[in-house]
Amino acid sequence: MARLENRLALESLSTLHWIAIGLAVLTAVVHLVLGLEFLPHWMGVAFLLATVGFLLGIALVLVDYRRRLVYLLGIPFTVGQIVLWYALNRPDGLGAIPAVEAVDKLAQLLLIVALIVLFRRE
Repeated sequence: MARLENRLALESLSTLHWIAIGLAVLTAVVHLVLGLEFLPHWMGVAFLLATVGFLLGIALVLVDYRRRLVYLLGIPFTVGQIVLWYALNRPDGLGAIPAVEAVDKLAQLLLIVALIVLFRRE
């Protein structure tokens, strides 16, 4: 455990970093729950892979590993989540979007904004 603590670069994280991490955790948890619900269907695997992607991004930021690249890759990764969700669900209006999905998509949109700002700042 001491090795992990030595690798964490928490002192270099700003409030915006923590907000982005919180948003990524939220969407990772949503994808984890959906992934477990959909298994063994291919969608379950896809949701679980998305979970791993968000968690990996969080871990890389926490240890300060190429953060700028993580932000840059995180933007299309998160945009892809929204595009795939829309392509698979095709909601016909805001009222047709379940609350959990609406919260997840809002979190993802805010995460994209945070990643853009973080990328431009560093």
